[in-house]
Amino acid sequence: MASPRYLGPERRRHRMYVTRNSEYHFRDTLCVRVRDLQTGRWLDSHLAIGRKLSGAIRLTQDGRPVPTPAAPGIGEALYFGEEGRDLITSVLCAVERPSAGAVQTYAATAGAETD
Repeated sequence: MASPRYLGPERRRHRMYVTRNSEYHFRDTLCVRVRDLQTGRWLDSHLAIGRKLSGAIRLTQDGRPVPTPAAPGIGEALYFGEEGRDLITSVLCAVERPSAGAVQTYAATAGAETD
């Protein structure tokens, strides 16, 4: 017998947004780490680190970028619109859960908890 699927609210706090070149690691809406996909190195000075996600940038059918407060999905860009100049990433290729090993590295980032 298959176990029933959980139908309640999402309780996981960590999410990873993947673009062609980078992984953006989040705890709730706060970007805690960014990793370069070519080198595998964490980019500790990336402008997204320590900033809250404002939403997504979606392209209209005629190609115009439109910001939205909704959670970003594949084919959209991350949008950071507060705490400094606007920052828009390239388009997302995937939205995933980070590995347990990656989450453990978040403790090295100021203000990040790993529970």
